[in-house]
Amino acid sequence: MRPRPPVKGRGIVSGTGLIVMCLAATLAALVFSLWPYTDRPGTAPDALSAQTLRTSYGPLSSLDQEFLVKFRLAGLWEPSAGRQARTKGTTPAVRAGGRHLVEGHRFLDERVRGAAAQLNVTLPDTPDDRQKQWLATLDEARGAEYDRRFATVLRLAQGQVFPVAAQVRASTRNSLVRDLADDATMTVLDHIKALEATGDVDYDAVARDMAAGSTPPASAPTPAPSMTLPPPAFRPPPGQ
Repeated sequence: MRPRPPVKGRGIVSGTGLIVMCLAATLAALVFSLWPYTDRPGTAPDALSAQTLRTSYGPLSSLDQEFLVKFRLAGLWEPSAGRQARTKGTTPAVRAGGRHLVEGHRFLDERVRGAAAQLNVTLPDTPDDRQKQWLATLDEARGAEYDRRFATVLRLAQGQVFPVAAQVRASTRNSLVRDLADDATMTVLDHIKALEATGDVDYDAVARDMAAGSTPPASAPTPAPSMTLPPPAFRPPPGQ
């Protein structure tokens, strides 16, 4: 009997067989490429960053860590400026602005330090050089000039940290940092409103120095009439 000829389209070397083999090879390559990471704790494919730390509250990105450091630094110098404004300020609005800074950072700095301890992040314990320069700028001023410098320098400082808090709140995957960003955003916004309510902020100097990278404003125009300070956006917990 003559051998039966092969049926076209069947067998391992047929068109269908070649497609199946290619798909299998592609799948194997994908599995092999991911295998070194899936067996390692804390190195999921969506978080392979040398700056990202794994924590029980979720990934802690480099931006999250920067946020903690920046707000710790703010808590190291702004309360000093606030206490000074309560004695050197020549208007009730400036003195009240100082009170907002002191109360706000008394609450926020405790939260920042507590979060950093839980996340194992090292925080600074002294202001940076720029902040020391700002304090020196305030130390040498008197009278109405002090009011203008205080309102403008501190308003500049708030404008630099406010976007950081907002960006972290929008992007963080760490639940502890997310809650802290809520508090930070609320606190900084309260400070911005209190400083603007003095009528002494030089907005041109703020815009200029933020664009230039930030040296303390050297001068400010004659202030507008003082406005009534709005009530704080929040109150620290009792006993703080």
